[in-house]
Amino acid sequence: MRLVILDNYDLASEWAAKYICNCIVKFKPGKDRYFSLGLPTGSTPLGCYKKLIEYHKRGDLSFKYVKTFNMDEYVGLPRNHPESYHSYMWNNFFKHVDIDPNNAHILDGNAEDLQAECDAFEEKIKEAGGIDLFVGGPDGHIAFNEPGSSLVSRTRLKTLAMDTILANAKYFDGDLSKVPTMALTVGVGTVMDAREVMILITGAHKAFALYKAIEEGINHMWTVSAFQQHPRTIFVCDEDATLELKVKTVKYFKGLMHVNNKLVEPLYSMKEGN
Repeated sequence: MRLVILDNYDLASEWAAKYICNCIVKFKPGKDRYFSLGLPTGSTPLGCYKKLIEYHKRGDLSFKYVKTFNMDEYVGLPRNHPESYHSYMWNNFFKHVDIDPNNAHILDGNAEDLQAECDAFEEKIKEAGGIDLFVGGPDGHIAFNEPGSSLVSRTRLKTLAMDTILANAKYFDGDLSKVPTMALTVGVGTVMDAREVMILITGAHKAFALYKAIEEGINHMWTVSAFQQHPRTIFVCDEDATLELKVKTVKYFKGLMHVNNKLVEPLYSMKEGN
């Protein structure tokens, strides 16, 4: 497990975007070899998405041969609703890059058979050869795998906790009656199957989540802690997110960054000759 600590949110977002870009470029995707990328929603990854769009527009990165799999979607919310995760992904990322819409996979929260939709999503991941890099941006839990979720769970229908519903009310005019109470979500086990996992945690309000994720034991009440057992996990955070960590923990991981000369992630490009 690696912990990459940057000075602020913008630098953490840039480091994460460069890492994603480099993974895709080094993979050398093509029509018979797609790179599979798991993606999150929320406020944390927005800076990362903006940088990826920037790299695409200047010719360093293409999503033509990339397949994406999003973590979750609300149940019962129309796809074109401004707060649906379909809307989020298309408005904040997909419409700005050259991804084939058929390769951008997002769970359908309006499917007639929700369990069949979840099973089909798992099958699509399998058909794609598994996920090469799964990116997450949790608040102690991964996707909608809230406290108490099984650490070997698969994609499924999930009832949302009241804390989550209350927190989401701000996106629905403060009206609790408009907030979805159920969602489709990938499972912890689904993400654990990825060949590599990168978790974005930024801000002082997520400091306790980062502490639970890396300094305490594995616990289903903090599902993000499961990634301590993944062979290739990178936590990317800013200084504010480290406020609950022990000083020696922060010094240890910062020391590794100096040794590996990874204070600044280099950017590889798809441009000819790079």
